[in-house]
Amino acid sequence: MAVAGKRIAYAEAFDGDVKDSNFRLEKIQVPAPKDGEVQLEAVYLTVDPYMRLLTPPVGETMVGEQVAKVVASKDKNVPVGTLVQAQTGWSSHSIAKGSDVVPVPKFTSNDWPKSLALGLLGMPGITAYFAFLDCCRPKAGETVVVSGAAGAVGAVVGQIAKIKGCQVIGFAGSDKKVQYLKDIGYDVAVNYKTMGDLDKKLKEVAPKGVDCYFDLIGGEFSSTVIYNMNAHGRICVCGSISAYNAKEPPKARILQPAINGQRLSIQGFLVFDHKDKYMVAVKQLMIWLQEGKLKYQEHVTKGFENTPKAFKGLFTGANFGKAIVQI
Repeated sequence: MAVAGKRIAYAEAFDGDVKDSNFRLEKIQVPAPKDGEVQLEAVYLTVDPYMRLLTPPVGETMVGEQVAKVVASKDKNVPVGTLVQAQTGWSSHSIAKGSDVVPVPKFTSNDWPKSLALGLLGMPGITAYFAFLDCCRPKAGETVVVSGAAGAVGAVVGQIAKIKGCQVIGFAGSDKKVQYLKDIGYDVAVNYKTMGDLDKKLKEVAPKGVDCYFDLIGGEFSSTVIYNMNAHGRICVCGSISAYNAKEPPKARILQPAINGQRLSIQGFLVFDHKDKYMVAVKQLMIWLQEGKLKYQEHVTKGFENTPKAFKGLFTGANFGKAIVQI
């Protein structure tokens, strides 16, 4: 049967900082599923920086992944009651093809919240796993720098780097986040808002230079790190959040002299290139989590209507850990 629900529409194109006017809360009627379809009720929504770039047409439901419960099904492979991951956007209820949803992985501990399927054991964790290991190719004893280190991806990258025997330096935007990085194993954590000159700070905390740089923020910050890298260093470009809200592209130093002089390797990364291997990462992340080698932090916002607030917080530093909306 049809059910009443809510959605948050992308109401006005982003222009600079994310604003309340970019979104509109609407009531919707979700029809009963047809053959091959399932009707979903959201349990958790994720908000991630990439949504600032991959927006739908104005007027459509804002994009995003959710953990949802199947409340009606016309697909024998996805029975009622199944918890699934679905790319159905910011909606409390939705219809999807059964072939388009993925059952939440069977966790090896019942103590782990199902929201981890959107964080450490979902897209951010999978991104950290493949991006760091494939692009940075870390070796024990090397020095790794992570920008945006307290975010959903960066926090996992740093912990994997420690598992691989690296010296890990993270940069975050508050003293509270710096302490969190230390708590999860970062060797050095720096508040970039109060550190002063980055070049000077890098020479202090990484006197032997940087071997691997995991770049989540871009801009002049990243240019400075790159100029402090060792010969044959590796760089994974996984994001550039410093520019997502900028009306004009930020200026940064030309990188070619550093790339050429230090013979650096730079690789961009999109997790979707690894779709056929997602479970390889999830299984290994679960092993490390079970062994106590990985820790996680979630910033949970309660209430579907507060999803835009949670999203805005990604760009102001308000979130602490993986940002999740609990319906």
